[in-house]
Amino acid sequence: MNEIINYFDTIPSSHRSLILVGGITIFWLIENTFPLFQMQYRKWHHAGINFFLTFTTIIVNFILAFILIKTAAFTSENHFGILQWLPEIPIWLYTIIGLLLLDLIGAYLVHFIQHKVKFLWRFHLIHHTDTWIDTTTANRHHPGESVMRFIFTTLGVLIVGSPMWMVFLYQSLSVVASQFNHANISLSNKLDVFLSYFIVSPNMHKVHHHYVLPYTDSNYGNIFSVWDRLFGTFTTLPKEELIYGVDTHMMPDENNKLKNLLQIPFQKSRSAKNS
Repeated sequence: MNEIINYFDTIPSSHRSLILVGGITIFWLIENTFPLFQMQYRKWHHAGINFFLTFTTIIVNFILAFILIKTAAFTSENHFGILQWLPEIPIWLYTIIGLLLLDLIGAYLVHFIQHKVKFLWRFHLIHHTDTWIDTTTANRHHPGESVMRFIFTTLGVLIVGSPMWMVFLYQSLSVVASQFNHANISLSNKLDVFLSYFIVSPNMHKVHHHYVLPYTDSNYGNIFSVWDRLFGTFTTLPKEELIYGVDTHMMPDENNKLKNLLQIPFQKSRSAKNS
């Protein structure tokens, strides 16, 4: 465990980039070999759009990174946050508690709020417009949403009181988990169901990408599935019934052109939910 802590305490930016690129590459190869759906689409064109939005997320996180570093340093120096107030416990338990809480605030909570607050939904909508869910969809976020997610991650670090090594570990796990549960990979139902009791499995998350309510407003988790089960937002849908996208933006000109995707938050809303 100490080796993991030491590694993430000093992890180079190049290694973090390698985790991002390596994850996409691995799951890209797997989904090409064992696809869940045989989707008829221009994969590289689709990936190009999602890679551009991934790049904007990287830029946002890079520009604002000093805030995250300062926040983690503050919690350690001032013994502030849940982890700082715990009695002495084994490091593995300390790490699990920290990761669970960071996932709650930095992933589940912000995701839930984005679906409930109309202004924030306008930005998150870009992620849901994708009608071909694959591993590149994981980081298909409008720059405005990337800022919001960063704010909640920082809030999570402050409340949880997590050291910087745990933040880097959480972010690395979050990236890989998102690439995994968005990947167009075929797992046996038994394996997928088993995984869904512990982590967000591919079939579990893809229910969230079904194009109509109430499925869109369910399965908000990213790494751990416990929060959806605990807060009653967990649901299932047979994969044969899945239709990706969001019912207000099903036309290719709306969901498969980068210029329009960037403009969606500022366009007139299409439904009562998003008005």
